[in-house]
Amino acid sequence: MPVKVNQPDKLIQELKYDDNGLLSAIVQDASTMEVLMFAFMNREALELTLKTGKMHFWSRSRKKLWLKGESSGHTQDVEEVRVDCDQDALVFKVVQRGGACHTGYYSCFYRVVNGGEWSVNGSKVFDPEAVY
Repeated sequence: MPVKVNQPDKLIQELKYDDNGLLSAIVQDASTMEVLMFAFMNREALELTLKTGKMHFWSRSRKKLWLKGESSGHTQDVEEVRVDCDQDALVFKVVQRGGACHTGYYSCFYRVVNGGEWSVNGSKVFDPEAVY
């Protein structure tokens, strides 16, 4: 069942944001525990995530709020939220709909070190040319 918090203000205020007002967000597949992606969240992104049960982030490069899947349709439904001991990083366990990575892979972490080089360890689940 997706996590939704009607009034997340107290939770949001207890967290420790960096000098840019951001928190680190690690996103995992709720059933396999595979790390899907890493992104940043500001207060508004976290509030929307907690209220809707859908992952929202802050894009540092575009300087704007974004709903995961707003372009691709590959959304993330929040199943669990955890905070670290310093209260400056969050882990979200999600149900991933489609691929998490904008390059077409299920996870953004699809490359591993192999013999001193990065090698692909995964298959594309969608064609980014067809989605973006």
